[in-house]
Amino acid sequence: MVIGIDVGGSTTKIVGIDENNQIIQPMFITAADPVTSLFGAFGKYLHDNNIKLEDIEQVMVTGVGSAFVTTPIYNLPTQMVDEFTADGLGARHYIGIDKLIVVSMGTGTTFVKIDHDEIKHIGGMGIGGGTLQGLSNLLLKAHDISQVAEFALQGDHTKVDLLIGDVCKSDLPGLPLHATASLLGKAHSDSSKVDIAAGIIVTVLQTIGSGAVLCSLNSGIKDFVMIGNLTRMPQCKDVFNELEGLYGVRFHIPPYAEYSTAIGAALTYLKNKGKKMPKQFVG
Repeated sequence: MVIGIDVGGSTTKIVGIDENNQIIQPMFITAADPVTSLFGAFGKYLHDNNIKLEDIEQVMVTGVGSAFVTTPIYNLPTQMVDEFTADGLGARHYIGIDKLIVVSMGTGTTFVKIDHDEIKHIGGMGIGGGTLQGLSNLLLKAHDISQVAEFALQGDHTKVDLLIGDVCKSDLPGLPLHATASLLGKAHSDSSKVDIAAGIIVTVLQTIGSGAVLCSLNSGIKDFVMIGNLTRMPQCKDVFNELEGLYGVRFHIPPYAEYSTAIGAALTYLKNKGKKMPKQFVG
């Protein structure tokens, strides 16, 4: 078995891929710091899935918190993986497409272009889960993003977003009346909290989706694979479906999308098994 681990600032995601290339149920753990999160996730994952240390052939580590890993994990063969490579391999695992852009929606957002075997980081934006968290704290005094998402299902973002239909009597070229003219452009002091919650979520998701499309200009790419924690939000389907119609593109959310980077880390080893890889940590 190969173990892939995506270490964030306080959250670690872990997944195992067995000898039959099957993914063993992924898991995430949140703790006060990356090291505690990493070892907590590793121990719980092995315990819950009845995996023994001797069953593990390789551990592959990636993510912003992976810099804290300086020695082999439990004396197992351990290697670092470039996060953008892991994003690409993990996102493409379930998508039979050779040319696409991976949109990793984390605290911020990164864009990774895949052209057959070439995986290249092409940019990013400071809009993501952190933005959603901050706006929710400021405007709603709410800290739990999953609760904000459920709360927003009761709201209507068109009551706080300015639409083309609010400023025009007929469609503009390429812009139907239901398209957004200005995100939160109709919000006011009396707007209901459920509408504000819906508007915040649409603001973040629509900005990310539109940014992804802009990254693809002149590339011929029409497929985008969305990964990261924000893919769990129930609003993703409606927002990205609307953008598909507006831009003539396709947004894909694969199974285990929030674990794609950890899956990609493990796949990096399997893809390059037998080839020269970066030096492993030594005890």
